[in-house]
Amino acid sequence: MVSSEYERRIAARFAGFDQDGNGYIDREDFSAAAKAVLAEFGTTARSDKGQALYVGAEAFWQGMAGIADRDGDQRITREEFVSGAVKRLRDNPERFAEIARPFLHAALAVADTDGDGAATVGDTARVLRALGVGEGLAATVAGALDTDADGRIGETEIVSAFARYFTVPE
Repeated sequence: MVSSEYERRIAARFAGFDQDGNGYIDREDFSAAAKAVLAEFGTTARSDKGQALYVGAEAFWQGMAGIADRDGDQRITREEFVSGAVKRLRDNPERFAEIARPFLHAALAVADTDGDGAATVGDTARVLRALGVGEGLAATVAGALDTDADGRIGETEIVSAFARYFTVPE
């Protein structure tokens, strides 16, 4: 049986996806997230990196909708999100990582200003702030993502942390 504490934690994650605060997650929230990241780094939507980010956002939306949009209305309510996360992701966080990977890979590429395959802790914090995470928390989270303390954050670090965050174990 799923604990109410676990459901509460997952429900709190909902706001991170509901970019416009209208009470549900939809395709526009994923597009808004991509647009915000591109704007933060001055990257155009028509660039290769911009296109990859929008494609990643769409793939993420499709994966999320497939998991959580139970009534097929192309919107995920808070209840659907909690139910989808609890029922489908709790026992398989790697599934969540795989649906998020294209977006995270593309966001990392945008933040990777020197093209070495990793973003700095500071640039990772910029991505988080663009996605609506508060200044102090963004810096703390970005620092924690740097698990090997080299000042750089790669795809493996981001994807695994993201999956853990959204599929919080009890």
